[in-house]
Amino acid sequence: MSEQGRSWPFVARGEPLTTVRESLRSGAGMLIAGATGVGKSRLAAQVLAGLRGYAIVRALGTETASMIPFGAFAHVLTGPPESGENLLGWAARHLRDHAGRRELLVSVDDAHRLDPASAALVHFLAEREQARLLVTIRSGEPQPSPVTALWKDELLERIELPPLTEAEVGEVLAGALGGEVAAETVRHLARVSEGNLLYLREVVHAGRTSGCLAERDGRWRWRGGLSMTTRLRELVGDRIGHLDQDEREALELVAFGEPLGTELLAALTSVRAVERIEARGLVLTVDDGRREHLRLGHPLYGEVVRGDCGTLRARRRLRTLAETLEATGLRRREDELRAAVWRLDSGSTTDPDMLTSAAKLAWGRQDPRLAARLARAAIDAGAGVTAVAVLGEVLMVLGDAGSALTALRRAARDAVTESERAQHASSLGVNLAWAGADTEACHVLDLAAQSLTDPVWRQEAFVYRAVTDCFAGRLTGAAQALARARECEPMTLRCGAHASSLEAWVDAYAGRTERGLAVAAETLASVADWQDEAPHALPTFLDALCAARTFSGRLDEAAGSAEQGMGLPAAELSVTGFGAWRAMVCRLRGDAAEALRWCTDDMARLPEREPYLGRCVAEHAHALALLGRPAEAEESLAEAEELSARWAFTRQHVLHAAVWVAATGGGLDEAVRRCLVAAEHAERHELRGHLMFALHDLVRLGAPSGRLSALAEQMEGPLVALLARHERVAGDPAGLREVAAEFERLGLLLYAAEATAQEAAAYRDSGRGTLAKGARTRAWALARRCPGVTTPALVELATPELTPRQREIVQLAAAGLTNRQIADRLTLSTRTAANHLQAAYDKLGVNDRTQVGRLLAAL
Repeated sequence: MSEQGRSWPFVARGEPLTTVRESLRSGAGMLIAGATGVGKSRLAAQVLAGLRGYAIVRALGTETASMIPFGAFAHVLTGPPESGENLLGWAARHLRDHAGRRELLVSVDDAHRLDPASAALVHFLAEREQARLLVTIRSGEPQPSPVTALWKDELLERIELPPLTEAEVGEVLAGALGGEVAAETVRHLARVSEGNLLYLREVVHAGRTSGCLAERDGRWRWRGGLSMTTRLRELVGDRIGHLDQDEREALELVAFGEPLGTELLAALTSVRAVERIEARGLVLTVDDGRREHLRLGHPLYGEVVRGDCGTLRARRRLRTLAETLEATGLRRREDELRAAVWRLDSGSTTDPDMLTSAAKLAWGRQDPRLAARLARAAIDAGAGVTAVAVLGEVLMVLGDAGSALTALRRAARDAVTESERAQHASSLGVNLAWAGADTEACHVLDLAAQSLTDPVWRQEAFVYRAVTDCFAGRLTGAAQALARARECEPMTLRCGAHASSLEAWVDAYAGRTERGLAVAAETLASVADWQDEAPHALPTFLDALCAARTFSGRLDEAAGSAEQGMGLPAAELSVTGFGAWRAMVCRLRGDAAEALRWCTDDMARLPEREPYLGRCVAEHAHALALLGRPAEAEESLAEAEELSARWAFTRQHVLHAAVWVAATGGGLDEAVRRCLVAAEHAERHELRGHLMFALHDLVRLGAPSGRLSALAEQMEGPLVALLARHERVAGDPAGLREVAAEFERLGLLLYAAEATAQEAAAYRDSGRGTLAKGARTRAWALARRCPGVTTPALVELATPELTPRQREIVQLAAAGLTNRQIADRLTLSTRTAANHLQAAYDKLGVNDRTQVGRLLAAL
């Protein structure tokens, strides 16, 4: 059923619903105020639907009825008043007669539109306490004096109904669309509608009509721009209302230029017109602490206003804005960017230097699409290598390194000055490293560092050389390159921020988590000073924070950093992939289903064929494996291997996932072998945080290496010491119980469940059945907090009677493999596999694969 045919769910208004109902039951009533479309009428209807024992009279204020005395109550009032009878008394008597023996409740919707007589009647009923009242009004609208007096004279309580929050928008959408909605789509629709329920419903209808909003891969997702249907345009147009010529000019200037400084707008149009549209809520004055500026009262106003302008008028408005801003001297850097964009959109710019400078600033503001547009325009206008270098970096993060390399190679002969050669080499080198051409990237950047003489440009070359080393997994080499960059004094703001972000990243991945966190905290304290100059720094810092906090066991903080990264203005950049970190936190908490959701959201928006996407797909495979879905996990793993192979740190996620893809299929020996491969890869590339998890996976699989204690001497943070302790107490039930308690305290619920299951096995093996039973009960309780997750330790919890080989075969059988396939997988004869399986059936009291699957599903 479509969202139009379905009654939209009443959600996220539980608190005001309770408040209004209690007020009606215990007092005179309630007045609900709020902006158009926030759901006042729906709330009132929901309140009335839950009341019993009242005689309800409903009235509606309308423009038509407002011209007729008692027009809102005309359907109830019949017969003339008695001779000499007061009109208000006559009307009130009719309403009471309608109620009979029941208590009278009068509900008035849109009371700000009541005619004077109806407004006076409502006030009369409240003042004389002759009825309970439920009244709705539109905030900010002129109201009849008797209606205003209802709350000013405290005859009724007043409640302000705010717009829906982002979380509430998500609840409404899930109910209206009848399925799960991607987080990015919820954020987009919350932003476009600003929590206005009426607009939200119409935007959803427009999106479904145009195909922008559709169910893809089991989730509702929005792709493309906002579609303005005729119905939505008319709805918003009615809210804007009639505009005179001056008002329309003022509103159009704000629509094209927002946020627009009040002084700038005052120089362009009638101040009185601006005051009038502000009074109507069409524009809002906002003070950001530096200056006052005007914004539209709602994002949809801009869609309608701009859409009503023809091409020539739109260009004239933009040109006027640019000329007026330029006349002020472009005192702020953002003014330079805005003027350039207005010039570009109006078709009135030919200054390549202005466009190049604006492209750099847009890139610094994390708007790579705008930066690419400005850089291309600069090149078309005759800009040199500097614009090509900017375009190269921007295209790289947009997932188009191929086009970037083509443009940069073509521009190589034009790099003449030292500045041009340096910028060209940095952009070319990082693009080559991105594309996996490590040797050529190192050659380009090393040659630049040797040939350049200006310290500013030499430090730039060394910083980009460090980036190349990070991609290739040479963390010591990256640290050395950064040290050489710092020798090129004085450090520029740009290079200083980029160098610090890479230092924090190297420290985090190398296991120096506390140092990495300290470097990040120190530099991020001055983010406002360098953010415009150093576009790569903030995403790099956030990735470093995710790594350092995850590797040190600070899961809540790691989740916060990942969500901050996903909320960057250009969160779809290929340099992000923060969904992988968010999923990893969920996985460690034992919530593999939620991990799957985070991965799916990020995978839907990241550019194709990029390593950061591979990292997300790897975590997707890992979550599927833990949920016991081996076929899907294998498919995701194959895709992740292809995508992430270029870089060591993204490939590491694939190697970890491969362990659990093997384990979920019952291949315990193969899982251990893959775990050793993951550990060797992490050690070779100095990724000690990942090495820690790989070595601990061996403990979880029952094949500890004995190396975690030594690793704990090389790493910082509390988690590595706890994992090493887990390895040391293997087989010691008392020690395992203490470790499990600490895991639970840190939120590592999956590890806690597995350690407790190992405790139960240790008690069982030592013949202490009562203690084993108690530990098993605690393990089950922890396992239930990891819904759907299956690992070898938890499988042993469900099948303690089986030998390791039988358990391995049972898992493969539950996954749907035939006896012959199991035999091939484990290098056994078919008869031996069948015998093991039958022995397992006998011990478990089951008869076939289906029953085994149900037993394991109980986890």
